[in-house]
Amino acid sequence: MKRFFNYSFPSFILIAVWVIVVFLGTDKGWWHSPFTQENEPNEFISSVQEELQNEFVGSMAIGVFKDGKIVKESFHSNGKNVDRNTIFQVASLSKFVSTIGVMRLVQEGKLDLDAPVSRYLTRWKLTDGDFDTNEVTIRRLLSHTAGLTDGLGYAGFENIEGVQSLEASLTKAKDADPGSDGIIKVSIKPGREWRYSGGGFTLLQLIVEEVTGQTFDAYMRTEVFGPLQMTSSFYEWDERFQNRLCDFYHTDGSKASQRYYTAKAASALYTTLADLEKLFYFFNDNERTQKPLSAEFQKMMWQVEAKTIGAPIYGLGTFLYAEIESGRFVIGHDGKNNPPINTAFRYNPVANNGIVILTTGNADFATRIASDWVFIQTGKVDALLFAMQQRKMLQNLALGCTLITLGVIIIAFSRKRKSQK
Repeated sequence: MKRFFNYSFPSFILIAVWVIVVFLGTDKGWWHSPFTQENEPNEFISSVQEELQNEFVGSMAIGVFKDGKIVKESFHSNGKNVDRNTIFQVASLSKFVSTIGVMRLVQEGKLDLDAPVSRYLTRWKLTDGDFDTNEVTIRRLLSHTAGLTDGLGYAGFENIEGVQSLEASLTKAKDADPGSDGIIKVSIKPGREWRYSGGGFTLLQLIVEEVTGQTFDAYMRTEVFGPLQMTSSFYEWDERFQNRLCDFYHTDGSKASQRYYTAKAASALYTTLADLEKLFYFFNDNERTQKPLSAEFQKMMWQVEAKTIGAPIYGLGTFLYAEIESGRFVIGHDGKNNPPINTAFRYNPVANNGIVILTTGNADFATRIASDWVFIQTGKVDALLFAMQQRKMLQNLALGCTLITLGVIIIAFSRKRKSQK
């Protein structure tokens, strides 16, 4: 027993140290090699263009901000030309923009962040389950802490005629991604944990329509896109923009078709690089352009509302990517859908720098490039880069623990043989 303890205790200590080292190394980026070391926008964009040669991307638009101004744009296409006015679908980046519309209603006193959502619903109701639905609030829907376990992910519909009604989609989404049952229900105590929920934003879409008496698209065009002069942004497909719509692709380079969505607030925003660049001016306190939110309500979106593994990850409709100083983060959102759409928006409110990337035909190119931009700018691994590295982290943990265990076993047998001799 003593011999077992003599070997098992050091093994435990070595494994514990290895776990800490690997976790910290991943979190701090000790072993991360970004695709480029270039920091200046022109050189960074040149590196992106070089990176494009290594893998397929169908359509791409990218813009880089520095000191509050757009300083470099770049485009790529395998078919129809792409420019700053090309229309892209942006998948879950829609949530970030939709939140501005919800927060405008909060600012106007038409929504209470901490009131039960049942106060605003007549067309559809959350059904009672194991937990009290009165604890589901606007704040918790915006921060993915409402206890919803739908796991949506919307794949959209191939034909606009097949799109479900909003109420039917909330009951059971026919276009749920694989692995999701598409049912919106409260299966975790509200407020207990962060659980990403596309369905929560579809419910917010209904709430906006109930409170305003308008479609979600009409409300956002009038109250958000109008003041920001985002004249090429909309949630309801508009045939007038067909000639400006980007080409969609599968990862093998074949053409893909456009998809249509019930879940507009969660997944369906159509917009352009030029329009999304206007969000940087909206966030910049020094810009005096007309804004749909005051600075107070805008910055409420960036306050910590949810954590994972003890680290801040989400505010109100906003990813908190990397802390740059006490209580201030690189903020924004990413989007990902199939057929492959990947989009990314990052804003550093301290340096007043940022990047926006819109792509089709590649599942994670935009996220990887944007996360490396954060790493180069701040020296920190952002929340999504950490998630992308988890598989490698687990492999390193398993490999190290195995080698430590084998090493201890070999030493133990070696010493036993010597003692027998």
